[in-house]
Amino acid sequence: MRSPREPLLTPVAVKELRPTQMTVGMREVGIKRQMIRQQNASETGTFLGRHMVPVVLGPKRRNYVVDHHHLARALLEEGVEDVLVTVTSDLSDLDKEAFLTVLDNRGWMHPFDANGKRQTYDAIPKNMADLVDDPYRSLAGELRRQGGFAKDTTPFSEFLWADFLRRRIDRASVAKNFGKAMKAALSLARRKEADYLPGWCGPTTD
Repeated sequence: MRSPREPLLTPVAVKELRPTQMTVGMREVGIKRQMIRQQNASETGTFLGRHMVPVVLGPKRRNYVVDHHHLARALLEEGVEDVLVTVTSDLSDLDKEAFLTVLDNRGWMHPFDANGKRQTYDAIPKNMADLVDDPYRSLAGELRRQGGFAKDTTPFSEFLWADFLRRRIDRASVAKNFGKAMKAALSLARRKEADYLPGWCGPTTD
């Protein structure tokens, strides 16, 4: 079993990328789509050369995305056909059941639905187009951009924040007034009850 950490020289079709999660924040996707639209072809090429999508090679040598799902979805919706990927691990020799178990145990999979409930592996979409919206993931993404918490290497850290916010801010409130929900999120992020979350930067007594 190989574990390379080198980019593939041949671009991969965006429509063939396999997700390892069930949801995205569609507001986050919209932000990335807007960024892509503002670039010319050369700028987009340079950007994608610097933001390769990390994947794990699975059965049939399919590319399973382990980060940058929002970018991949945005590229798909903007009609960008190919993207460069960097291989985190080559697990293509494993059968499907063993492969999914390894993904899960290594923190390379997030099989939770838009309500934060864990689902079976089979519930994960086969393509980026079928990822559904989780507004709390968008709330968590904006919270990080506004300094509510620091970027962290913990796998799916923003989903952990999304779940924290999901239990404290009403979903209808997020949909009706995102700005107001953000103010509540910023306040919640500084509380001691959030100190277990990755990137927490609330006040301390030190």
